Amino acid sequence: MRVVVVGLGYVGSVCSACLSDRGHDVVGVDTSEFKVDCIRRGESPIVEKGLPELIARAVKSGRLTATTRIAEAMPGADIVLVCVGTPSAEDGSLDLGHVKRACAEVGEGLKAGGRFVTVVMRSTMLPGSVLGELAPVLEQASGGRAGQAFGVGYNPEFLREGTAVEDFFGADYTILGAGCERAARALRQLYDGVGGELIATSIPTAEMLKYVNNSYHALKVAFANEFGRLCKREGVDSHEVMRLMRRDTKLNISGAYLSPGFAFGGSCLPKDLRAVNSRARRHDLDLPVLASIMRSNDVHVADAVHLIERFKKRRLGFLGLSFKAGTDDLRESPILRVIGTLVGKGYDVRLHDPSLDMGRVLGANRRFVEDEVPYLPERLRPSLDEVLAHAEVVVIGNRSAEYRTLGPRFRAGQVVVDLVAALDRASVTTGEYHGLAW
Repeated sequence: MRVVVVGLGYVGSVCSACLSDRGHDVVGVDTSEFKVDCIRRGESPIVEKGLPELIARAVKSGRLTATTRIAEAMPGADIVLVCVGTPSAEDGSLDLGHVKRACAEVGEGLKAGGRFVTVVMRSTMLPGSVLGELAPVLEQASGGRAGQAFGVGYNPEFLREGTAVEDFFGADYTILGAGCERAARALRQLYDGVGGELIATSIPTAEMLKYVNNSYHALKVAFANEFGRLCKREGVDSHEVMRLMRRDTKLNISGAYLSPGFAFGGSCLPKDLRAVNSRARRHDLDLPVLASIMRSNDVHVADAVHLIERFKKRRLGFLGLSFKAGTDDLRESPILRVIGTLVGKGYDVRLHDPSLDMGRVLGANRRFVEDEVPYLPERLRPSLDEVLAHAEVVVIGNRSAEYRTLGPRFRAGQVVVDLVAALDRASVTTGEYHGLAW
């Protein structure tokens, strides 16, 4: 393919060299004469392991050239990768000014070229940027419609400085956010045989994924550093603790707990977080990430209450009361906080949980019910059908197996609030489905 790479900074230089090495004909574009001259001489404009050799080889073979003018690069192009910067504005918001100017010039080239070209953004940008702000710039400059006269896409990069070439060729996956099927085909052709599994998705999903990844990486750094400070005060080897923590790839370093759902609860997580934060205060340690986890959980619970109240219906049915399906443990179950708030406001509430039999609730669990949720026994029903018949709003609070197949049973006009992603939205054929964070 003939590829135009707009922006020869860190991402653009690496992409230009790696795609050239895969046999594509690449023209790099940058307003910096220094960067363009470096490429023309077969030299790398940035310091990056393995990059000078790739650039030298690509320039010598004639597969990589560079220019300061987008108009010179556009003739014959199949795909354009826009890799210019998206810096922060003074208020912290995203500044798309550089990208918009580049897109305007690319659009002029599209108008002059008269062929279908796919324009792909690689710069980090928030959801809605490509379709809501940049595609209109391309349309205005080119006189054509996105998806018809040209394609648009978003292809986030996950390159680490120092290992960027290795990351490009050895990625686990390459995300192809495409606005139309022709754009998706162009991206698949571009990355054929490189970059791991090719995963096509929507442009907004691809835009958001970049922020999710980077935010999670930042969270991991802060999390490890906070526990490192606490470990030091406690005389504990922080590196050994985290090394052992990473050994667990079933729960700790895995997809476990990383799906949007309801708040956490149970007998362990809230109690242990409180203990850690209490000990940190004794050491006069400021651990803002760890201190904010319980507050974030509280906000999530409050959001569930607001969602249920939004429908202005008084008869409520709650399915699943324990913090986890398959147990009768009610201690610190977050759904009980939601129920308690709504009972206190006078809502007509009925409850069901297949694992809960008040006659068998004993010990600490019995004391918890008596002290914290005395309203529960009189509202608990053994019959799921009775609760469904009563409720104008059905709230699903855990993923018990018998709740996962309820989709076809909801009646017209009945609202379903799924707090735990228990149901396939498409299965709710007559009711009105609402997820908490999806």
